[in-house]
Amino acid sequence: MKKLFSARRRAETWRLLWLWLAEGEKELGLPISDKMIDQLRSHITMTIHDFEVAASEEKKRLHDVMAHVHAFGEAAPEAAGIIHWGATSCYVTDNADLIFLRDGLGILLPKLATVIQKLSDFARKYKDLPCLGYTHGQPAQLVTVGKRACSWIQNLLMDLRNLERAKEDLRFRGVKGTVGTQASFLQIFGGDYAKVENLDEIVTRKAGFDSAFTISSQTYTRKIDLDVGHALASFGATCQQIGGDIRHLAMFKEMEEPFAKDQIGSSAMAYKRNPMRSERMCSLGRELCNLSLNNVNTFANQWLERSLDDSAVRRTTLPETFLLADALTILLDNICSGLVVYPAVIQRRIDEELPLMATENLIMAMVDKGASRQEAHEHIRVLSHEAADQVKNYGKDNDLLERVKNDPFFEPILKDMSKLLDPTTFIGAASQQVEKFTGDGGEVPLALQRYRAQISSAEAAELHV
Repeated sequence: MKKLFSARRRAETWRLLWLWLAEGEKELGLPISDKMIDQLRSHITMTIHDFEVAASEEKKRLHDVMAHVHAFGEAAPEAAGIIHWGATSCYVTDNADLIFLRDGLGILLPKLATVIQKLSDFARKYKDLPCLGYTHGQPAQLVTVGKRACSWIQNLLMDLRNLERAKEDLRFRGVKGTVGTQASFLQIFGGDYAKVENLDEIVTRKAGFDSAFTISSQTYTRKIDLDVGHALASFGATCQQIGGDIRHLAMFKEMEEPFAKDQIGSSAMAYKRNPMRSERMCSLGRELCNLSLNNVNTFANQWLERSLDDSAVRRTTLPETFLLADALTILLDNICSGLVVYPAVIQRRIDEELPLMATENLIMAMVDKGASRQEAHEHIRVLSHEAADQVKNYGKDNDLLERVKNDPFFEPILKDMSKLLDPTTFIGAASQQVEKFTGDGGEVPLALQRYRAQISSAEAAELHV
């Protein structure tokens, strides 16, 4: 990703665009020789001298595109006079950005698919392991570790679809001239609109796009940046949500992100096992979300056919957006490759809360034995408050179940207590849902089908800092 948004890739992509333009113009009859094309083609790769020439020219001209036109012309003197023929600056700047958006999404999608596959494997491994569910930050009914992971996967699948849609929606700006009317190209082709359209198609095809926008102004609409940025911001929000869940579970000691053998959690508190990966993921996810506002404001504040206040902010926002998203896929991959689950801690926490969760089962069981539902409810209410008093005022364990066992009212169901208190009876269809979601023919394998080759060859992402 760093290479994609590097100064070298940008400059060399501009040179490719100038080559493709010249090749198309030559094909359509403009006086451009084979020698000119050969010189352009042989100088696509920027040399140190080329960068120095471009920097010197930009300092003098205060115009980056013309500085590179001059540098390219110096490297390919035979073609110097036909470089940028009929084009405006946005022919190279905007078309190059569209290439970078497309290729950047192409880098991210297989990485995201790999993360989803790893989380899917994790979900299937723990699909039957009951754990406390939480609503309002308080213990609720049981779920399973695998079912919770599927909630993360479902959001990541939405991100995958968003990024795929954003990539598929991209079109080329093509050759449109200074304000999108193609007037300059009509002039050089003597008013032949068919040739102008043909040139647009040739360059679009050479750039690897299926189609170009029919309508543009000087730039491609900044709505494109907004849409792509929103899709990536949505992914950033997902990363924050997953990271927050892992941090909470680490706080409960139910689950941890990978922790290296020699990793230090705190310079002062040697025992600490801080979830720094997930914390970093939340931090970068937040920044990715915030960056998207730049795209909103840039699009909203464009005047008429174009105003240049879009330029400087896009030069930082677009690369940073993709670098942040790339970093987040690396972090997610690293975390999902080594999630650690502690079943004994999970069971202990279930045991602490299960007595209260089991009360409805106990009431229904008593009704099955012929007792009044209201009478059973009242007995449970009284015993629950007595047990809660012991927990809250005296710091004792929840002894509700012992109180139930010692109450003669519940004698008819005592022999069924172990079955009524089995945690696996409290997880509903969680296991089946995981299987349906991640198994053969499920949503996950269908969504990942096109990425199978990349997933199978992917290696676990490593963190270097």
